[in-house]
Amino acid sequence: MEKEQNNPQQLQIELTPEVAGGTYANLAIINHSHQEFVVDFIAALPGLPKARVSNRMILTPESAKRLLFALQDNVMKFEQQFGTIDLGGVPVSKSEGIGRTATPFGLGEGDA
Repeated sequence: MEKEQNNPQQLQIELTPEVAGGTYANLAIINHSHQEFVVDFIAALPGLPKARVSNRMILTPESAKRLLFALQDNVMKFEQQFGTIDLGGVPVSKSEGIGRTATPFGLGEGDA
């Protein structure tokens, strides 16, 4: 019994062929309430006036924070291996992510 408590069972994760192909997104819109974060992933094509949400992820606040840390860690590792990610002169909004989030497509604050 003691051995089972010290060795929690490993989570088995299945990746179906449909999910393995992935979905392209170049824009994410994030909203939140007290109970959850909702992340809508969008493929917005230049020159087209309309875009569709391709995926929606709903996370608990705790899971959202874990995702934030995992993304920060992986971006740092990526940049150490391949160099700084160039945002192509996209302005950084002071109101977004304490100056860490790029404004998509160079839109000014409040234009999206």
